[in-house]
Amino acid sequence: MSEPKTAALKLKKTVVLVGMMGAGKTAVGRALAHRLGVPFLDSDAEIEAAAAMSISEIFARDGEAFFRDRETEVIGRLLRGPCCILSTGGGAFLSPRNRAVISQAGVSLWLNAELKVLWSRVKNKDSRPLLRTPDPLQTLRDLYDARVPVYAEADLQVMSCAGYTIDMMTTEVIAALATRPDVLEVL
Repeated sequence: MSEPKTAALKLKKTVVLVGMMGAGKTAVGRALAHRLGVPFLDSDAEIEAAAAMSISEIFARDGEAFFRDRETEVIGRLLRGPCCILSTGGGAFLSPRNRAVISQAGVSLWLNAELKVLWSRVKNKDSRPLLRTPDPLQTLRDLYDARVPVYAEADLQVMSCAGYTIDMMTTEVIAALATRPDVLEVL
């Protein structure tokens, strides 16, 4: 069970969690939202709800470009709402449009994890359309190599280590957010 909401902290901007698939954006995001007493939203879940289709089905039917356009629309809409913790898909932050809107309305936080940690978390999951290739590990490696330099542009970064629990990661994220008084106010 997660720690109870931290009453001495006030979120002033939406925190947008970015990073590779398997970095812990959803699990840490939920725990972080609980501790801060704010909503947790997932851009992929919001896209699926709006389309009444899974991400995999959207990719198969309409392609990645169509999906990325919907993703940008949804992220923009969610950032215009009340402060929350927003988990994004692994490719969301790659879009310059998304990075710009996130920078204007929120703060980006990269959950950075080594490739071997990511692979251990995603290798047995069928819910990753980009890994449906003859060599999913090589595909993940290629995605990792291409995306890490872009993720490094995030406002904040926290390492997602294999031995960390969700609560430990959440504490690390809160410590990183606390370095930004424009994002997290300590009451």
